[in-house]
Amino acid sequence: LPDVRDGLKPVHRRLLYAMQQLRLGPQGEFRKCAKIVGDTMGNFHPHGNQAIYDALARLAQDFT
Repeated sequence: LPDVRDGLKPVHRRLLYAMQQLRLGPQGEFRKCAKIVGDTMGNFHPHGNQAIYDALARLAQDFT
């Protein structure tokens, strides 16, 4: 369930934290999704990569 304070699920929070650890941001250098997913799965989310890929794609979408 999403947290009431920010609306993020735990997988989203883990993804953003892993990206922060990799020093990835809007002005940062290019990294492939596999690097982000691998770091997230290896360090913070040991439940498989499909949920991580899905959450990563949904974070990049515009919500209009």
